[in-house]
Parts: sequence; C-alpha cells; structure tokens
Amino acid sequence: MEPSRDITRLLDIMAALRQPETGCPWDIVQTFETIKPYTIEEAYEVADAIERGDMHDLCDELGDLLLQVVFHARMAEEAGDFAFGDVVEAVTRKMIRRHPHVFARSDADTPEAVKLQWDEIKQAEKAERQEKRAKRGLAPDAAANHLGSVQRSFPALVEALKLQERAAKVGFDWSEPEPILDKIEEEIGELRQALREKDRAKVSDELGDLIFAVVNIGRHVGTDPEMALRGTNTKFRRRFAHIERELGAAGETLDEATLERMEELWQAAKAIERQLG
Repeated sequence: MEPSRDITRLLDIMAALRQPETGCPWDIVQTFETIKPYTIEEAYEVADAIERGDMHDLCDELGDLLLQVVFHARMAEEAGDFAFGDVVEAVTRKMIRRHPHVFARSDADTPEAVKLQWDEIKQAEKAERQEKRAKRGLAPDAAANHLGSVQRSFPALVEALKLQERAAKVGFDWSEPEPILDKIEEEIGELRQALREKDRAKVSDELGDLIFAVVNIGRHVGTDPEMALRGTNTKFRRRFAHIERELGAAGETLDEATLERMEELWQAAKAIERQLG
C-alpha cells in the first residue's frame, strides 16, 4: 500500500489495521476509551506546534489528529453506529446551517452579530436534539441544563473558563476585575487557614477555589488562562535550562547545587530576558 493525498487511502489503511485476522494486534484491541487519551494528546501537540510556529510539525501533527478521527469513526462503523462519511456529513451540515450569512440570506455582517447568530442556532439545535431523544424514549440529555454543554472531559482550566463564560451569559458574573482580585485575596486567606489546620481535604478544596478565581480574573482581562499558564511553563523551562547550563559550565550539577545558588542563576536568567526585551 502506498501513501496518498486522498482521504480514502487513510480510511483503507485504518480498515486494514483493524482487520481481525490480518490487522495489527495493537490496533485491533483498542476501544473508544483506550484511544481517547491519545486523541486529547494529539490535540495538544497540534497546539504546541502552532505555538512554536513550526509549520512542518503542524502538518505532521494535524495528520496525527486526523488519524484519531478516522480511528474513532472506524470503530463506530464496526459497531454499526456510524461511519467516517457520516462524520463529514454531520459537520458539513452543521457548518452550512451555522453560517447563513455565507450560505443563505442573513443580516449578520459583523463578528459580534455572527457570534450571536451562532449561539441562537446552537440553542435551536439543542432543542431539536432533546425533542429527538424524547421521541426515542430516551432521558433528557445531560447537556440540556445551562452548564451541561461544558464537557467534563475538558482540562480543568478550560472547563473552569467555559463554566464561567456560560454563567456570565445569564448575568451570573462580576461586573469588573477589581472585586475578583478581592476574591483572590480572600481565597488565599482561606488557603492559609487550611494549611495551618493541616487539613488536606480542605487545602485541596481551597486551592481549587483559588485557581477558579484566578481563571476568572484572566477571563475578565481578556487573557486565556490556559495559554497564560502555557506561556509561564515555557518561561520556566527556559529559565531552568539556563540554571542547568550555567551549573554545567561551572562543573556543578543540579543535585549538588544549593537552592541559593539556583536562585542566583534564576535571577540572572530573568535579567537576561529583561535586557533582550
């Protein structure tokens, strides 16, 4: 079998990998649950390639993410639920429906109007989905309540941000950032108290409250907390690498270095960054 730019070749490869008698032993035994972590991981690797501005890696990682879609679709087809073509049809129908300003008549001619229109269409789709479930004798979808559309499978920071955004749509929100800073200080005080009490469960609870409040301030000032934290992680990697290099150049190791010595090099790394702008 040869590589190809045609999506059908990828579908054929996946079908061959999943063949019970002649396929790959690893691929054959996979399930939606076992593949799910890889799907999430590949999405993050796409994001990483974008952040690094590496178009070669981005092309490669997008292929890996597409493979995940094909893998899930193949398993669903084997179970008689749906096939890859159904996935494509569903998303094309959704995109056409949600963009009447492009594919039909609509007055939405600004980004704000398009966003409002998109939300209205999604609400209509949700109502239709509930109606169809009722006709099939199924219980109401858990996503029917106001926060139900926020997936629990999101990373915790992303879930917190989306929960706050959903609550804000009905007015459950701070009017400005300043009170959130007061809330953060309040949560820090409660975390200090929990630490003094040495109550591990309470410490965990208060730490969660503090992080949730920090996410909220990020949202109010227009900074995605997930991206902000990823930026800080990158900065931490860079500064720690400076510590390691400088220690190595001096014939020292991380294990041997004192905290004071590492802090000195950390501050030096910060000074270099400031000089470079």
